[in-house]
Amino acid sequence: MSQSGKLAILVGGGPAPGINSVISAATIKAINEGFEVLGIQDGFRWLVRGDLSKARPLRIEDVSRIHLDGGSALGTSRENPTTSEEAMSAVIASLDTLNVTHLVTIGGDDTALSASHVAGRSGGRIRTVHVPKTIDNDLPLPGHIPTFGFQTARHVGAEMVRNLMEDARSTRRWYIVVAMGRKAGHLALGIGKAAGATMTVIAEEFRSGTVPFANICDVVEGAIIKRRAMGHPYGVAVLAEGLIEKLDPEELAELQDVERDEHGHIRFAEVDLARKVKVEVQGRLSERDLRVTVVAKNIGYELRCTAPIAFDATYCRDLGHAAIRFLLDGGSEAMVSLQGGCLVPIPFAELRELDTGRTRVRLVRIESESYRVAREYMLRLEREDFEYSAWVEKLAQAANLSVGEFRNRFEYLSAFTPQAV
Repeated sequence: MSQSGKLAILVGGGPAPGINSVISAATIKAINEGFEVLGIQDGFRWLVRGDLSKARPLRIEDVSRIHLDGGSALGTSRENPTTSEEAMSAVIASLDTLNVTHLVTIGGDDTALSASHVAGRSGGRIRTVHVPKTIDNDLPLPGHIPTFGFQTARHVGAEMVRNLMEDARSTRRWYIVVAMGRKAGHLALGIGKAAGATMTVIAEEFRSGTVPFANICDVVEGAIIKRRAMGHPYGVAVLAEGLIEKLDPEELAELQDVERDEHGHIRFAEVDLARKVKVEVQGRLSERDLRVTVVAKNIGYELRCTAPIAFDATYCRDLGHAAIRFLLDGGSEAMVSLQGGCLVPIPFAELRELDTGRTRVRLVRIESESYRVAREYMLRLEREDFEYSAWVEKLAQAANLSVGEFRNRFEYLSAFTPQAV
């Protein structure tokens, strides 16, 4: 064994741009500090099964030029070893057989939880450090610090939406675009704001615990009507996929046959929210003799394995290097972050919710200046749209409704207008 020990690196959860930059930087730094380094293929999947054949030595020449590549050189999986005592015992036994003394995990909230269990169940024998990865940007870092992969996903997603906006303008149609983000709307809002989409709808703006599907459709239909009243019969609405989890329980019950992942989450890719909204809104308009072409589009998988932009490539190199520095200093059981250019480890215990023990989720703060700016540049029904009778009449005409019908149907949406703080 090397003087420093044997380090294993694995990736869990969905892909994100920059993974290979972390693998590269961590491997090079570790080897230069005297570690032997193992790359564990496909996250915890094979460790749970006691299959050691998926662990391979990593050399500097294996990783020195992968930092600008998309995807994951070590693969990834959503295997969850915390589901049973047997699974976690198998992981610890596998790592012990491999003589692993230090573990770097790269992933989101579920992978962070698994890493904390490894440290705890091994009695501190295996020192662990987690590198926060998710294009959802929802791990509990300070508000101004992104998770790696988010900036690239936003950049590429914004380019896609810009192209759809031009197509919408040229063909006089509407696009309903659903962007990834299981619980938080950072990615959808970031894409919509950067691209200048007509509107963006995120789960955080609905303050109640559940949201009827009809309400989501009302927001989109209201924007279409407002654009028609302004003489623009086209646009792009970006929806966060996290809206699915806000659906009324009775409506969500209809999705029980949808496939779930190893952590019990509904596979949102199996729920075509964009198409459901398109069908409902287009049907409503058609019933009132309004001909509007609506196209459903989902974006997410296109963003996860793209090559990192310069921000994420350099950010991830810093994170990989910081993870090894933390372990060399004797650290364990923490997620690394870079704050003000300095390494700041965040202990696993500080990441968890007290009542559930699960990793806390960073949501979009709708009372923030950033969100208010985004709303200022959206075109959707707001409080002021119901204050002037002449404009209300024009909106009602665009909707092919009477003024009374229009108010009864849509005026409640004004309650969703964010307040200044």
